[in-house]
Amino acid sequence: MTYAIIKVAGKQYRVREGERLLVDRLHEDEGATFVPTVLLVGGDGAPRLEPGDGAVTAKVLGDAKGPKIRIGKYKKRTGYRRHTGFRASLTQIQIESIGGGKPAHSKPAQASKPAEVDKASPDTPSGLPAGFADMTIADIKAASADWGVPAIEAALAYEQEHGKRKGAIAALEAARSQQGGES
Repeated sequence: MTYAIIKVAGKQYRVREGERLLVDRLHEDEGATFVPTVLLVGGDGAPRLEPGDGAVTAKVLGDAKGPKIRIGKYKKRTGYRRHTGFRASLTQIQIESIGGGKPAHSKPAQASKPAEVDKASPDTPSGLPAGFADMTIADIKAASADWGVPAIEAALAYEQEHGKRKGAIAALEAARSQQGGES
């Protein structure tokens, strides 16, 4: 997970690809793309302080107003009362890319394609879906609906022996009971 620390309008922000944030008002048109100052890039190994290889591209989404802040002054027994307020002028931006790569896009759903079997590693159970060890619990939950019973059993055995993630085990057991109920 790559992140960068950028400087926009005199303030520093920690950002990731696809993230939206509110910054102080910028003098850019809506839809314009700009390159903020990069202070640090991190996430893939050690942080890098070279701003040259961490180019960040941001897009202006529009202007906004911050929350209204009410300020009241009062002095007792003198009749002194003053009310004023403040509302910040902000700009909403979206981080398009970090590191000069292509812009972030949503991942295609893995549930639509059938599970491939991983036969590369000899210590993993046979019939384990491809890339199972790198899947998150949400990925397992979404993809297990399309797996067959042998793939679910192999994934469950692997998870109980190696991962021991309660959410993944629960998702696989639910998929196994659903597959058993449909047959």
